[in-house]
Amino acid sequence: MEGSRPARRQLTARRLNETEHPRAIRSFVTRAGRITSAQERALETLWPKYGIEPHGLVDLDEVFGRSATRTVEIGFGNGENLLALAAAHPERDFLGIEVHRPGVGRVLLGLQELALRNVRVICHDAVEVLERHLPAASLDEILVLFPDPWPKKRHHKRRLIQAPFVGLLAERLKSGGQVHLATDWAPYAEEMLSVLSAEPRLCNLDAQGGFVPRPADRAATRFERRGERLGHPVWDLAFVRR
Repeated sequence: MEGSRPARRQLTARRLNETEHPRAIRSFVTRAGRITSAQERALETLWPKYGIEPHGLVDLDEVFGRSATRTVEIGFGNGENLLALAAAHPERDFLGIEVHRPGVGRVLLGLQELALRNVRVICHDAVEVLERHLPAASLDEILVLFPDPWPKKRHHKRRLIQAPFVGLLAERLKSGGQVHLATDWAPYAEEMLSVLSAEPRLCNLDAQGGFVPRPADRAATRFERRGERLGHPVWDLAFVRR
């Protein structure tokens, strides 16, 4: 028993440290996923052209080589919507943030195939990117489409759309900038509406304070198509920075 005291002291110290400095709750689980050889090659060869490794505040004018309307898509998945928007709006700049490497590799391949020059990608936790690497009032639009609803009650703490995160979105938007969200999970839709409506710097674009019609230029994502196959309706939200 005497020999176990150091281990007990280390465990106690670790618990005290976690109490004083709690770990941030992640809204995602990092999955290795199946990555194709083409996606792996894209991550090696195309990342220097399209990827950003943020250190300190990112100068978006320098990154894109111009000043333009800027959209950030958080959790772009396989990138269907990101690629479609960038191809349709060459006058605008798009920054995609995604933690899963297969999706990032797929987007890099799409950028090369479409010869797009107005997209950059960050493979990192979006909360940390917004907190540490993007300046205040620097974005014209933020998209959060079909974030993980974490349907089990014990997992609700992992949901991305919570008051601190919504406050961070408001800080990063320019005056008149907009945040657009979508989900096919009804309880999460109501929670999103409640949380965004409570942020004083944001104003609902729906005159009745509810949901908005599906944007015409939003490409259907894999998650949206899956929800449609299961018969799930989709709820869209749009708020503007006061």
